[in-house]
Amino acid sequence: MNEVLGSVDVYDGGEGGYAAQNGGGYAAQGGGTVRELGYGGAASEEVAPLPVAKVAELGQQVLAEVGTVVVGMSDALTIALATILAGGHVLFEDVPGLGKTLAARSLAGALGLDFARLQCTPDLLPSDITGSSVFDPATRSFVFQPGPVFTDIFLADEINRTAPKTQSALLEAMAEHQVSVDGVTRKLPDPFNVIATSNPVEYEGTYPLPEAQLDRFMVRLAVGYLDPADEAVVLERRIGRRQEGSSVRPVVDAATVRAMRAGIEAVNVDPDVVRYCVDLAAATRHNQLLEVGASPRGSQNLLLLARAMAVLAGRDYVLPEDVKAIAVPVLAHRLTLTPQAWAAGVSPEKLVADTLKAVPGPATVRQAGPAPAQYTVVR
Repeated sequence: MNEVLGSVDVYDGGEGGYAAQNGGGYAAQGGGTVRELGYGGAASEEVAPLPVAKVAELGQQVLAEVGTVVVGMSDALTIALATILAGGHVLFEDVPGLGKTLAARSLAGALGLDFARLQCTPDLLPSDITGSSVFDPATRSFVFQPGPVFTDIFLADEINRTAPKTQSALLEAMAEHQVSVDGVTRKLPDPFNVIATSNPVEYEGTYPLPEAQLDRFMVRLAVGYLDPADEAVVLERRIGRRQEGSSVRPVVDAATVRAMRAGIEAVNVDPDVVRYCVDLAAATRHNQLLEVGASPRGSQNLLLLARAMAVLAGRDYVLPEDVKAIAVPVLAHRLTLTPQAWAAGVSPEKLVADTLKAVPGPATVRQAGPAPAQYTVVR
């Protein structure tokens, strides 16, 4: 028989299963085995979707607030925000010192979400991410101590510095928004997103991310160096603050983020645009320069992110241009080059760009105006 357990679950090793502590919110079973537990997450309930115009307005306010701290990253921040609102995960891969960690922290702060940062190191263990059960001598029982992954925005800083087995500890969390420890499955908060940073220029003491984990990131973004004018703004702002730290004010909260997500989910996509996403992903699977093309997860992420980008632009419909604008950050990291292509210096980004040129887009356009949406064939 199921019973409700508290916000900290305690295993007593006997037939009584888990005992409750601190009132609140897990479904458990007796007999010493818990099938599924929630930890810190919001209850699964109906969320009223926000209108598209309101989602776009709040999104612009969030980006404007982040822009008070982060300079010269407007395109990357827009895609990162759209990824979070689409329920995906972000990988920032670029050289150190470009503000990737600051961007992640500022996004979480402007969205009013809980934020946890973990500095990845070679000796990091999976339990350092997911948490573990610790024996409490006072109660003579094991108490689960949640790891930093139990948060809304989890930043894995320099994720390629930790071993693959520890990197893989995030696979279940990223795909299913839950972690399993000691035979117990615990739900993660809602919303839950992973933002990871990776250093592509250092190879000593680093580990390539497993392909299965790369595929779970909705986008891989490169920030790039600032132009001289933006870099001067960064320096001037630092002098003006007269302190090292900087902060942003929360524009929304977790409940509003869930409502924004629901507003995006309420937007339908024309079947021609859906087929265009499928055709782009399928074209990579038949490219002679690639050993592995984009998976169906890639085409799905392409569609979901294009829809989120359209809503942030204030539209309740998706254009082929929305798909093209995010195809490289969505698809490039999912491709595995052949040895010959790698030796020839071919980049996955170029192959995605070539695919966009080779695959014809849908021959439909959206009619503007207050009337219900109409599509017209372009001849």
